[in-house]
Amino acid sequence: MTLAPQEQFKNFLDKSQDVLILIPENPSADAVGSSWALYYFLEKRGKNPTIAFSNHLSDKFGFLTKPSRILNEISGARDFVLSFDVSRNKIGNVRHEEKDGKFNIYLTPEHGTINPRDFSFILAKFKYDLIIVIDCPDLEKLGKIYNSNTDLFFEVPVVNIDYRSGNDNFGQINLVDVTSSSCSEIVGRAIEDMDILSMDKQIATAILAGIIGATDSFQKKNTTPKSFLFAAHLMDKGADQQEIIRWLYKTQPLHVLKLWGRTMAKLQWDETLKIVSATISIDDLVQSRANITDLPLILEKLQESYTDGSIFLITFNDTPTTSVALMKTADNEIFKKLYLNFGGELKRGLLELKTEKTDLEEVRKGIVEKIKIL
Repeated sequence: MTLAPQEQFKNFLDKSQDVLILIPENPSADAVGSSWALYYFLEKRGKNPTIAFSNHLSDKFGFLTKPSRILNEISGARDFVLSFDVSRNKIGNVRHEEKDGKFNIYLTPEHGTINPRDFSFILAKFKYDLIIVIDCPDLEKLGKIYNSNTDLFFEVPVVNIDYRSGNDNFGQINLVDVTSSSCSEIVGRAIEDMDILSMDKQIATAILAGIIGATDSFQKKNTTPKSFLFAAHLMDKGADQQEIIRWLYKTQPLHVLKLWGRTMAKLQWDETLKIVSATISIDDLVQSRANITDLPLILEKLQESYTDGSIFLITFNDTPTTSVALMKTADNEIFKKLYLNFGGELKRGLLELKTEKTDLEEVRKGIVEKIKIL
């Protein structure tokens, strides 16, 4: 008899020790809440979990206790083994040194000389025995972590946790529930199914944060009656709804909210290049009673709101006769490429380009077109 996905998930976790939890680039509140909660749960069960994602993590998740093992790239996940057949001639001594840019290994046989045919070079198994992918309709959503480690997904079992109907069902186990409000709700229920006593305040807070983020504080149509009931249960376990909302939806000054609204009205999205861009005129600043110093915060909010984006760009008039382009990306490789090709000035993680052109849309389009040929 075929087991239900929830039961299969439990069996895989029971048999696994080193668990790799993967979430999308620029993770959402749902991805963070569900993965943090699963990490805490696995630690309580004596497992060795690791969370990995590339790019940006917003400061708004600072109220959650950050897991100790978080990676931005997977390195050292697999050993390379130099194997020597000792059935005819044992190794008496081994030493190594690093010299002239090379790592040399010296082997001394017990007798005679070493036959090169006794050597082999092999790849060991990956150190992870289970991968859990959360909040990804497909593996490409993981970005460079997937692109740089495709072998990992063929050799290690994958559990796919999602609530979207368009999910590719790429896992050996697909815990995809389209009736749930979020991945956090799926993970929370799975945790309680495995060990109802494990739902402590720390785990409940992470799960509730994910649900609130995914439902926009229970305003979106994916909110269901069972979501409300589960949220109430989490609050009974110690999760503080008001604290979560304060952190996830920090109150911004009125002038920033006005500028944000005017920016959103002009927002443009390039699906191919994953560029989120907008123009902000002097009139936008004046009507919002905002200042140029508020623009880095606008870029930050764009990055938080559009997790599929890779490059975030705004152009604005700093004077009536000049304009500036501000660019932001959490990918260091892309950032280096932009700086090498555009020049400009680096300021607090932003790339600033000044020009004497005053047509903001012309400047924006010019930058986008130049990025296309990089």
